[in-house]
Amino acid sequence: MRSAAAALTSLTAIAATSLVTGPAAATTSAAPCALPRTQAHHSLGLDSWNRAYPRPVRRLDAVMVFLSFPDAAPKYPPELLAADHFPATSGFFERASYGKFSLRADPRPGWVRMPKASTEYGINRDWDPRRRSAYLRDAFAAADPAVDFSRYDIVYLVADPDAPGVDSDATKVVNFDRPVKADGTEIRRVVTVFERHPPDRNVLAHETGHVFDLPDLYHRPADGKGDWDTYVGDWDVMGSQFGMAPDLFGWHKWKLGWLSGQAVRCVSGPALITLEPIAAPAPGGGLGTRLAVVRTGPGTALAIEARGASGNDESLCTEGVLIYRVQAGTASGGGPIEVVDTHPDGEACWDRSVYPQLADAPLGVGETFTLRAERTRVEVVERTASGAWTVKITTP
Repeated sequence: MRSAAAALTSLTAIAATSLVTGPAAATTSAAPCALPRTQAHHSLGLDSWNRAYPRPVRRLDAVMVFLSFPDAAPKYPPELLAADHFPATSGFFERASYGKFSLRADPRPGWVRMPKASTEYGINRDWDPRRRSAYLRDAFAAADPAVDFSRYDIVYLVADPDAPGVDSDATKVVNFDRPVKADGTEIRRVVTVFERHPPDRNVLAHETGHVFDLPDLYHRPADGKGDWDTYVGDWDVMGSQFGMAPDLFGWHKWKLGWLSGQAVRCVSGPALITLEPIAAPAPGGGLGTRLAVVRTGPGTALAIEARGASGNDESLCTEGVLIYRVQAGTASGGGPIEVVDTHPDGEACWDRSVYPQLADAPLGVGETFTLRAERTRVEVVERTASGAWTVKITTP
């Protein structure tokens, strides 16, 4: 039997929003519009990579451990709950990365019995750190005899969704203030899954994005009421797992290492650029240009990309050229990305959109939008026969 239980006795300081700065890796981009990484949690600066997080540019292996409780008999077998998330989550990242990243899940057979009733852990969205710590300590100790954690890059702890103490809203990534050692490997974060069956669409893609240092893009009202989707609406899975166009922003893909070279154009004067839709596949590995960036300050930029009905975006509401502001110094949940509404008096897809006011945010052919604060104008000149968008960008 391995000794994770002993290592976890000191697990007392855990927080879902802990800042794990870590050492910087080698420079990831020398482009003049690559914003510097800051101390903000999940900073969108990308001049270096935070090595405390695995970078998804190769195959990563994930283990799924299924936890049951003494106060409930599971209604569903683990393999059915695994099928709720895989292969859908792997497929999402395969498409988003243009085949550059593969996520392989290993659902462990059978249930691992927790020592306490589900109601003993106080599971909820704003989980008390001490009770959350107890849950994780018990989970790792219970699973350790059957799981070799050294084989995996990512850990998903999946609770019986029908246990009386389980709150589906508590699904999240938990970061450890100090890495936990199990089977000779350091575990820095774990995804705690409490989703009902069937789960929210793309929920595990959202949580796995945090494992790769991506921020929450939604706005959480102070009282928990009101609209959560005012920053980016449907336009990125890190904003909403329910979004009609959930593919990752081009800025996120640049950060993760899926866009580089000619796929990103830094604009420092008038430019005419043809943008391939960000979610379109890359036959033969040729990406074309997917992202145009205008540097607007020491830690800010405008990003411009095309969104079309393909790949992860096949169900989007409005095709066109999307503009958004990026702030490297703004923390997760604070609005590090904000989509520019180029049609502020309109809305679209009110019956499907998480935020109809931004569902029509992209510019169409023949439309122009001026960003006065940035002194930048974006004009969509045409759409090519292949489905790309030709854009004229005018900036000082």
